[in-house]
Amino acid sequence: MERIDWIILYTTLLFIVVYGTWKTKKNSSVKDYILGNKESKWWTIGLSVMATQASAITFLSTPGQAFHDGMGFVQFYFGLPLAIIVICMVFIPVYHRLKVYTAYEFLEQRFDLKTRTLTAILFLIQRGLAAGITIYAPSIILSAVLGWDLKTLNIIIGTLVIIYTVAGGTKAVNVTQKQQMFVIMSGMFVAFFLILHYLPDDLTFNKALKVAGANDKLDILDFSLDAESRYTFWSGITGGFFLMLSYFGTDQSQVQRYLSGKSIRESQLGLVFNGLLKVPMQFFILLVGVMVFVFYQYHDSPLNFNPAATEAVMNSSYADEYQQLERDHKSLETRKKMAQEYYSGVLSVKDYQLVMAAKRKIKQINLEERENRARARTLIEKADPAIETNDKDYVFIHFILNNLPTGFIGLLLAVILSAAMSSTASELNALGTITTMDLYKRNRNNSKDDRHYLAASKWFTFLWGAIAILFANFGSLVDNLIQLVNIIGSVFYGNVLGIFLLAFFFRFIRGNAVFWAALITQSIIFFIYYRFVYLEEHIGYLWLNFIGCVLVILIAILLEGIQRSFKKGRALSPE
Repeated sequence: MERIDWIILYTTLLFIVVYGTWKTKKNSSVKDYILGNKESKWWTIGLSVMATQASAITFLSTPGQAFHDGMGFVQFYFGLPLAIIVICMVFIPVYHRLKVYTAYEFLEQRFDLKTRTLTAILFLIQRGLAAGITIYAPSIILSAVLGWDLKTLNIIIGTLVIIYTVAGGTKAVNVTQKQQMFVIMSGMFVAFFLILHYLPDDLTFNKALKVAGANDKLDILDFSLDAESRYTFWSGITGGFFLMLSYFGTDQSQVQRYLSGKSIRESQLGLVFNGLLKVPMQFFILLVGVMVFVFYQYHDSPLNFNPAATEAVMNSSYADEYQQLERDHKSLETRKKMAQEYYSGVLSVKDYQLVMAAKRKIKQINLEERENRARARTLIEKADPAIETNDKDYVFIHFILNNLPTGFIGLLLAVILSAAMSSTASELNALGTITTMDLYKRNRNNSKDDRHYLAASKWFTFLWGAIAILFANFGSLVDNLIQLVNIIGSVFYGNVLGIFLLAFFFRFIRGNAVFWAALITQSIIFFIYYRFVYLEEHIGYLWLNFIGCVLVILIAILLEGIQRSFKKGRALSPE
């Protein structure tokens, strides 16, 4: 990186922190701090909701996901528009009418205190873990690629977020996220057009799409009923719907964004704005990843995109074997370039037989390349089992650092760190709010004045920031970061959503039945995840949202029926 890159990076991050702290330095009450005094306009809500979900993981992992597996991941978001409609019609009017600070206050009014407390604790567990991951995600990748110290990066990112989030609360989060979304989307558009610029002169965008299609990267819809497949149309519409309904309807990091709206209408418009733009935004980010794939069809790529993995194996006894795989990789790349150039040429001829023969040749070479990369991952794992062998999360950052011109590298790194900060800020803001309002104030001490709870909110936000940094320092990568975050959510969200649906639509269910049903359901979901997703992957993790939601509803109905039958039996029994 050149000096101008560092200047752009530092200036962008410092502006966000200073602006957010200065703009929202006056918070005189808990309502100001938690709900932003309910002054937010719909566009602020929409951008804040979008920025909360679009963490650094989105902009690091999603292009890598598309590079390896194509556009099919977009199906994950198909349930989002349906979920937004339900939330706007059911959730938002209830929250505003009850004038709640958190979503879980509603559960106490509907059920009882222990159900509110349990649901809040489930949120704190999963969101606390997620906050650590949103810090850890960019840190682990930047540290591996740039050689920066991992723990130092975690502390820097976490501290920057803590400064303006603790100082300004919800207003600071909302205000800074508008600037962060501008930086993020500007950077992604710059990257996209630079990729197109770097493609061969005779390769138009239309031809580039055909090259991607020839490699099965544009297969968007999968209507198969295979439960083991992670991303299908049906898992997106069902599991994705339940995940999004729970995330936007019950997750305080999102609920707090639209509870700050001036009115029900402003909150609804903000969510609809997000619902209309979110799927196209994810489609575009995946398309960036596909174009990165096309770029590497004509340019050299590493055998493994994680430089730390390459260094580990080259310093081991497997170095000679790995170097042979690298030579095989270079040979395959040469053949691949020739095959792609031939395919681009026959596209102009428009001879169906020649085009299909060229596609088969490309697919065969790419199959050989994937097998060669798999052998490389095996050697890396033998050399150092602690090193992450799956390099999906390193693809886009490798492209940025090795191909973008001076100045743009700093901008794209600012995109990654801005996204990490925006998502983490929302999470810390929500974690501090839940701890203060749902646990501390409600269960411990309800007699203090407003200034006391304002101070408590700031201290708990700071505490969760420190915990998130601690989680980040002890984190570890799995298959793909964006999948890891969604897996954590899927383990908890279905159960939480089911509790809220019971509160909204099953008026005959009481608190005891819901409380015990939630505990039983969460235990079952832990078992299902470990046995059928983690160990053997017999079902895609998205289905956990549907299973958890349905389970808690059915178990609660069963327990309520048993309880009522028992009471009725006691009432009828003779003295």
